[in-house]
Amino acid sequence: MSKPSLDFTFDSLKRAVAGSIVYPPGGRFGPRVQLDLQLVMLYTGEMTVTIDGRQLHVLPGHVVLLKPGHEETFAFSRTEETWHRWISIHVSSLSDDTRKTLYELPEYLPLTEEMNRLTDLMLIMRKHASLDDPAMISLGLAALHLYPIESERVLLQKEKHPAVYSALSWIHEHYPEDITLKKLASQVGQSPEHLLRLFKMNVQSTPIHYLWEYRVNQAVALLTSTGLTVSEIAHRCGFKTSHHCARLVKKSTGRTATEMRQLSWSGVRKS
Repeated sequence: MSKPSLDFTFDSLKRAVAGSIVYPPGGRFGPRVQLDLQLVMLYTGEMTVTIDGRQLHVLPGHVVLLKPGHEETFAFSRTEETWHRWISIHVSSLSDDTRKTLYELPEYLPLTEEMNRLTDLMLIMRKHASLDDPAMISLGLAALHLYPIESERVLLQKEKHPAVYSALSWIHEHYPEDITLKKLASQVGQSPEHLLRLFKMNVQSTPIHYLWEYRVNQAVALLTSTGLTVSEIAHRCGFKTSHHCARLVKKSTGRTATEMRQLSWSGVRKS
């Protein structure tokens, strides 16, 4: 089986930009015609994208690949705020082979720390660079090439053992909830002991350790991209207390919550 790849080059990209926004409950956007290749990362709430009349429902912890030339309308959660970030890349033209590869890729994937870090860098660079700055274009190009790599990673996870992939997906969607090994194992149809063995073989971690790492990553993303308090972030990410959240963030990143806040992008909109 051939690996998915895209033949984008630096010269084929004209501009790149990243952004972050929080929509209030019941928020909507569009219709609009998509002009760029866009990666949309969803963190809280939920999102239904109607693409040429076809609906795509997306839950938190996923990144969506949107392709140019389609009419899109976005409808967000009716009961809570929906926070998402995005990377948009304007490409001069798409070859037939690249277009074919784009449409063979999954429409959305679990959101990884690598994609988060690229988005963080682009948001920081946006304060100091124009959209056609070579640094911005380079980061946009990296994001485009990362997506098929992550697609292959997901496929390999599925090939190793479907229960592990199911458990990871369930964690990404339910991480704010009170989750135990027994509950997670029940969700994927495995005994706790067997799921633990599968994780150690496939993820080199335990399910609960992976869960806390994922919660920390989400907390860091919220700290650096929103104006939410540490208490609000702790509640949204499944921590027992704000102190617990701050302690694990410091242990993972080497920075305090206040220091992480200093990396915050000033352009995020809080309703």
